[in-house]
Amino acid sequence: MKTKNERKSIELKRKARTRQKIRKVSDRPRLCVFRSNRYIYGQIIDESNGRTILGISSRIMERKDSDRGKIDISFRTGEALAKKALDNKIESVVFDRSGYKYHGRVKALAEGARKGGLKF
Repeated sequence: MKTKNERKSIELKRKARTRQKIRKVSDRPRLCVFRSNRYIYGQIIDESNGRTILGISSRIMERKDSDRGKIDISFRTGEALAKKALDNKIESVVFDRSGYKYHGRVKALAEGARKGGLKF
């Protein structure tokens, strides 16, 4: 059985591996995802300057009666992020899943951003 530090090391290696592939396509900003147990966060980062252009969190999303859980909220968060990005004249990004599997809430945020008009 692996210790907590060994598991964390593997997660960091996976995250670094995906970031390295993304840096090759540095002409577009990257859409970075962070997922906690309670919320999901998305931010668009300019790789050339290393600065965050804009960000959004599911914390600010109001719950609707039609929401069936965190996946629906993540989808709406992705749509809101796409709307903010289009207002800032950002049309295409590179998706950085930050080592998470492309599944569940991460996938819902990406699909919401696509539906909102972002291209990746």
